[in-house]
Amino acid sequence: MVGKNQYITRLAEDRDIHQVAEIDREAFSEEQLFRSYASYHREIHNPLGRYIVACAEEEHELNTNRQIMPEPPWYKRLLSRNHHNVKYATSEQYVFGFAGFWITPDEAHITALGVRNNYRRSGIGERLLISLIDLATPLSIRTITLEVRASNKAAQSLYQKYGFRTVGRRPRYYSNNREDAVLMSTNTITSASFQTHFQELKEAHRQKWKESFIAV
Repeated sequence: MVGKNQYITRLAEDRDIHQVAEIDREAFSEEQLFRSYASYHREIHNPLGRYIVACAEEEHELNTNRQIMPEPPWYKRLLSRNHHNVKYATSEQYVFGFAGFWITPDEAHITALGVRNNYRRSGIGERLLISLIDLATPLSIRTITLEVRASNKAAQSLYQKYGFRTVGRRPRYYSNNREDAVLMSTNTITSASFQTHFQELKEAHRQKWKESFIAV
Protein backbone atom coordinates (compact mmCIF):
# COMPACT_ATOMS: atom_id res chain seq x y z
CA MET A 1 0.00 0.00 0.00
CA VAL A 2 1.14 3.55 -0.66
CA GLY A 3 0.05 4.50 2.84
CA LYS A 4 1.20 7.98 3.81
CA ASN A 5 3.14 8.38 0.57
CA GLN A 6 1.00 10.66 -1.56
CA TYR A 7 1.68 10.58 -5.27
CA ILE A 8 1.01 12.41 -8.50
CA THR A 9 1.17 11.42 -12.15
CA ARG A 10 3.14 13.48 -14.64
CA LEU A 11 5.05 13.14 -17.89
CA ALA A 12 8.28 11.16 -17.53
CA GLU A 13 11.54 13.11 -17.56
CA ASP A 14 15.20 12.20 -18.04
CA ARG A 15 15.73 12.22 -14.27
CA ASP A 16 13.22 9.34 -13.96
CA ILE A 17 14.90 6.96 -16.38
CA HIS A 18 17.00 5.01 -13.87
CA GLN A 19 13.93 4.28 -11.76
CA VAL A 20 11.81 3.43 -14.79
CA ALA A 21 14.47 0.92 -15.83
CA GLU A 22 14.45 -0.50 -12.31
CA ILE A 23 10.66 -0.95 -12.43
CA ASP A 24 11.00 -2.52 -15.89
CA ARG A 25 13.36 -5.16 -14.51
CA GLU A 26 11.09 -5.78 -11.54
CA ALA A 27 7.69 -5.81 -13.24
CA PHE A 28 8.77 -7.36 -16.54
CA SER A 29 11.70 -9.49 -15.43
CA GLU A 30 11.31 -11.94 -18.30
CA GLU A 31 10.39 -9.38 -20.97
CA GLN A 32 12.26 -6.17 -20.34
CA LEU A 33 10.84 -3.46 -22.52
CA PHE A 34 13.73 -1.23 -23.57
CA ARG A 35 16.54 -2.24 -21.19
CA SER A 36 19.16 0.46 -21.71
CA TYR A 37 19.24 4.03 -20.48
CA ALA A 38 19.70 5.22 -24.07
CA SER A 39 16.59 3.32 -25.19
CA TYR A 40 14.44 4.88 -22.47
CA HIS A 41 15.89 8.28 -23.35
CA ARG A 42 14.79 7.80 -26.96
CA GLU A 43 11.31 6.68 -25.91
CA ILE A 44 10.74 9.65 -23.62
CA HIS A 45 11.80 12.06 -26.36
CA ASN A 46 10.01 10.24 -29.19
CA PRO A 47 7.43 12.71 -30.61
CA LEU A 48 5.13 9.75 -31.34
CA GLY A 49 5.26 8.48 -27.77
CA ARG A 50 3.92 9.57 -24.40
CA TYR A 51 5.37 8.24 -21.13
CA ILE A 52 4.20 9.04 -17.63
CA VAL A 53 5.23 8.20 -14.08
CA ALA A 54 3.40 7.92 -10.79
CA CYS A 55 5.79 9.48 -8.30
CA ALA A 56 5.95 10.81 -4.76
CA GLU A 57 4.67 14.34 -4.41
CA GLU A 58 7.56 15.45 -2.22
CA GLU A 59 10.99 15.53 -3.79
CA HIS A 60 12.82 14.95 -0.50
CA GLU A 61 11.10 11.58 0.02
CA LEU A 62 13.72 9.97 -2.21
CA ASN A 63 16.92 10.01 -0.18
CA THR A 64 18.76 6.84 -1.22
CA ASN A 65 18.23 6.91 -4.97
CA ARG A 66 21.89 7.43 -5.80
CA GLN A 67 22.72 4.22 -3.95
CA ILE A 68 19.83 2.23 -5.41
CA MET A 69 20.41 3.31 -9.02
CA PRO A 70 24.07 4.39 -9.35
CA GLU A 71 25.48 5.80 -12.55
CA PRO A 72 26.77 2.94 -14.70
CA PRO A 73 30.55 2.47 -14.75
CA TRP A 74 32.49 4.30 -17.47
CA TYR A 75 33.07 1.21 -19.60
CA LYS A 76 29.35 0.48 -19.81
CA ARG A 77 28.64 4.08 -20.75
CA LEU A 78 31.33 3.84 -23.40
CA LEU A 79 29.61 0.84 -24.99
CA SER A 80 26.12 2.34 -24.79
CA ARG A 81 24.76 3.79 -28.01
CA ASN A 82 24.20 7.54 -27.93
CA HIS A 83 26.06 7.78 -24.63
CA HIS A 84 27.50 11.15 -25.64
CA ASN A 85 23.98 12.60 -25.81
CA VAL A 86 22.68 11.06 -22.60
CA LYS A 87 23.03 12.60 -19.18
CA TYR A 88 22.84 10.05 -16.38
CA ALA A 89 20.56 11.74 -13.90
CA THR A 90 18.75 10.60 -10.80
CA SER A 91 15.25 11.53 -9.78
CA GLU A 92 14.49 13.43 -6.61
CA GLN A 93 10.97 11.97 -6.53
CA TYR A 94 10.42 8.29 -5.83
CA VAL A 95 8.74 6.61 -8.81
CA PHE A 96 6.11 3.98 -7.99
CA GLY A 97 5.16 3.05 -11.55
CA PHE A 98 5.27 4.11 -15.18
CA ALA A 99 3.27 3.69 -18.37
CA GLY A 100 3.35 4.78 -21.98
CA PHE A 101 1.93 4.48 -25.45
CA TRP A 102 2.94 4.97 -29.07
CA ILE A 103 0.80 7.10 -31.38
CA THR A 104 -0.30 6.12 -34.89
CA PRO A 105 -2.62 8.31 -36.99
CA ASP A 106 -5.79 7.37 -35.09
CA GLU A 107 -4.62 4.87 -32.47
CA ALA A 108 -2.62 4.82 -29.26
CA HIS A 109 -0.91 1.52 -28.51
CA ILE A 110 -0.01 0.97 -24.86
CA THR A 111 3.56 -0.34 -24.69
CA ALA A 112 4.04 -0.51 -20.94
CA LEU A 113 2.23 -0.25 -17.63
CA GLY A 114 4.29 -1.35 -14.63
CA VAL A 115 4.20 -0.80 -10.87
CA ARG A 116 6.77 -1.72 -8.25
CA ASN A 117 5.86 -5.00 -6.57
CA ASN A 118 5.58 -3.43 -3.10
CA TYR A 119 3.03 -0.88 -4.32
CA ARG A 120 0.64 -3.05 -6.28
CA ARG A 121 -3.01 -3.15 -5.27
CA SER A 122 -2.76 0.50 -4.24
CA GLY A 123 -4.68 1.93 -7.19
CA ILE A 124 -1.51 3.10 -8.93
CA GLY A 125 -1.82 0.87 -11.99
CA GLU A 126 -5.42 1.95 -12.49
CA ARG A 127 -4.46 5.62 -12.07
CA LEU A 128 -1.73 5.21 -14.71
CA LEU A 129 -4.30 3.73 -17.10
CA ILE A 130 -6.66 6.63 -16.39
CA SER A 131 -3.85 9.09 -17.10
CA LEU A 132 -3.03 7.39 -20.40
CA ILE A 133 -6.66 7.66 -21.51
CA ASP A 134 -6.69 11.33 -20.46
CA LEU A 135 -3.53 11.91 -22.51
CA ALA A 136 -4.91 10.15 -25.58
CA THR A 137 -8.34 11.81 -25.64
CA PRO A 138 -7.31 15.27 -27.01
CA LEU A 139 -4.89 13.81 -29.60
CA SER A 140 -7.51 12.94 -32.26
CA ILE A 141 -7.07 9.27 -31.35
CA ARG A 142 -10.01 6.98 -31.93
CA THR A 143 -8.97 3.81 -30.14
CA ILE A 144 -6.43 2.53 -27.64
CA THR A 145 -4.94 -0.94 -28.09
CA LEU A 146 -2.56 -3.20 -26.16
CA GLU A 147 -1.23 -6.72 -25.81
CA VAL A 148 -1.39 -8.63 -22.54
CA ARG A 149 -0.28 -12.12 -21.57
CA ALA A 150 -3.06 -14.67 -21.91
CA SER A 151 -2.40 -15.79 -18.32
CA ASN A 152 -2.59 -12.27 -16.85
CA LYS A 153 -6.26 -12.32 -15.93
CA ALA A 154 -5.94 -9.49 -13.39
CA ALA A 155 -4.66 -7.06 -16.01
CA GLN A 156 -7.29 -8.19 -18.51
CA SER A 157 -9.98 -7.57 -15.89
CA LEU A 158 -8.74 -4.01 -15.32
CA TYR A 159 -8.67 -3.28 -19.04
CA GLN A 160 -12.16 -4.73 -19.52
CA LYS A 161 -13.39 -2.47 -16.72
CA TYR A 162 -12.23 0.50 -18.81
CA GLY A 163 -13.89 -0.60 -22.01
CA PHE A 164 -11.20 -2.73 -23.63
CA ARG A 165 -12.46 -5.84 -25.40
CA THR A 166 -10.59 -8.80 -26.82
CA VAL A 167 -10.17 -8.41 -30.57
CA GLY A 168 -7.54 -11.02 -31.37
CA ARG A 169 -4.71 -13.21 -30.22
CA ARG A 170 -1.02 -13.31 -31.12
CA PRO A 171 0.16 -16.95 -30.83
CA ARG A 172 3.51 -17.52 -29.08
CA TYR A 173 4.06 -13.78 -28.82
CA TYR A 174 6.26 -13.74 -25.70
CA SER A 175 9.76 -15.00 -26.36
CA ASN A 176 10.61 -16.34 -22.92
CA ASN A 177 7.90 -19.04 -22.78
CA ARG A 178 6.08 -18.69 -26.13
CA GLU A 179 2.91 -17.61 -24.34
CA ASP A 180 0.09 -16.14 -26.42
CA ALA A 181 -0.74 -12.44 -26.23
CA VAL A 182 -4.34 -11.27 -26.07
CA LEU A 183 -4.93 -8.19 -28.24
CA MET A 184 -7.40 -5.74 -26.70
CA SER A 185 -8.92 -2.50 -27.99
CA THR A 186 -11.38 0.16 -26.92
CA ASN A 187 -14.25 1.54 -28.92
CA THR A 188 -13.98 5.22 -29.93
CA ILE A 189 -12.67 6.96 -26.82
CA THR A 190 -14.21 10.33 -27.72
CA SER A 191 -17.72 8.90 -28.02
CA ALA A 192 -20.29 10.06 -25.48
CA SER A 193 -20.87 6.54 -24.17
CA PHE A 194 -17.17 5.85 -23.61
CA GLN A 195 -16.52 9.19 -21.95
CA THR A 196 -19.56 8.94 -19.67
CA HIS A 197 -18.44 5.53 -18.41
CA PHE A 198 -14.81 6.64 -18.18
CA GLN A 199 -15.62 9.75 -16.13
CA GLU A 200 -17.70 7.65 -13.73
CA LEU A 201 -14.81 5.21 -13.24
CA LYS A 202 -12.34 8.07 -12.86
CA GLU A 203 -14.43 9.70 -10.12
CA ALA A 204 -14.91 6.37 -8.33
CA HIS A 205 -11.15 5.84 -8.34
CA ARG A 206 -10.58 9.35 -7.03
CA GLN A 207 -12.99 8.80 -4.16
CA LYS A 208 -11.51 5.41 -3.25
CA TRP A 209 -7.87 6.53 -3.29
CA LYS A 210 -8.22 10.22 -2.38
CA GLU A 211 -5.86 9.85 0.57
CA SER A 212 -3.06 8.74 -1.76
CA PHE A 213 -3.51 10.30 -5.18
CA ILE A 214 -3.16 14.05 -5.61
CA ALA A 215 -4.62 15.59 -8.76
CA VAL A 216 -2.52 18.41 -10.18
